[in-house]
Amino acid sequence: MKLLTIETTCDETAAAVITDEREVLSSVVASQDALHQRFGGVVPEIASRAHVERILPVIDEALRKANTSLSELDAIAVANTPGLAGSLLVGLSAAKALCLAADLPLLAVNHLQAHIYACRLASGRDVFPCIGLVVSGGHSNLYRCEAPTDFTPLGGTIDDAAGEAFDKVASLLGLPYPGGPSIERTARSGNPSSHRFPRPLLDDSNRLEFSFSGLKTAVRYLVAGTGKPPERNAATALNPQELADIAASFQEAVIDCLIGKAELALANTGFRTLCVGGGVAANGRFRTRLEESAAANGYELHVPPLSLCTDNAVMGAIAIERLRAGLFEDLSLDIKPGPERAVAQ
Repeated sequence: MKLLTIETTCDETAAAVITDEREVLSSVVASQDALHQRFGGVVPEIASRAHVERILPVIDEALRKANTSLSELDAIAVANTPGLAGSLLVGLSAAKALCLAADLPLLAVNHLQAHIYACRLASGRDVFPCIGLVVSGGHSNLYRCEAPTDFTPLGGTIDDAAGEAFDKVASLLGLPYPGGPSIERTARSGNPSSHRFPRPLLDDSNRLEFSFSGLKTAVRYLVAGTGKPPERNAATALNPQELADIAASFQEAVIDCLIGKAELALANTGFRTLCVGGGVAANGRFRTRLEESAAANGYELHVPPLSLCTDNAVMGAIAIERLRAGLFEDLSLDIKPGPERAVAQ
């Protein structure tokens, strides 16, 4: 069987053709980084307009590369939650139109669960049950994943997501968007112990929530001074080594929080497998620290390759599990926009 999967939750327009044996026949991603760079972050209206322009060419290219026609598909899957409302609507509208035109069943994809499923794709074997950690521009969430169709929220960020904090701190430091890669590059020549930034909630063993807003503010106070309004060019007074030290220290604080809470989730549940997904999982220092944690604590770690960390449609292969379980949608399916703030059960 062949599935067309569509992803438009934020600022990547993506489509892929995948078989029910998880063979990837094609994958196409149209990035919008250049459109949003001047604003230092994603502008929802610009994102949705770009999706309108790109969605049909991207789908057409995915089908062409897979040497597959619309009539040869068995189902269409689309991410309908969480994400930006306008962006989600473009993908869902395209999926519904194609399903109606070709008389195909519709499958819904939770974007965050798909990030965890990318670990299943990369490993080539079952990874469930596991603890799932999604770390991206809009989300920092922990899940108890009993099965590919059984995710239970354990906790998440109560304010900024980790990727959002990376973007905002990069802006404070005068580094280009997207902030994650910029801070990682700058941090490579820095000393992660040069500044002791706070690790919010890390010492609270009763909570699996994250908080990065205060950490971001601590960086601003260091750069601009306390009790002063933010200055647009405050970071220009820093020499390259000072900039690298701040970037490295900030990055280390974020990683400490992420890994600390993931280890706590493993301890609380008794699970011995951790699956990590999302754009921040592409960070090299984060991946190294995760490997060190897994070796020290004796759990199995799965992190997908870089191409499956950032938003893509291949991870929509989680729809295969819904297809096998008969979890189809009718054309009344709606979007569920906004961030998914996981609250402990």
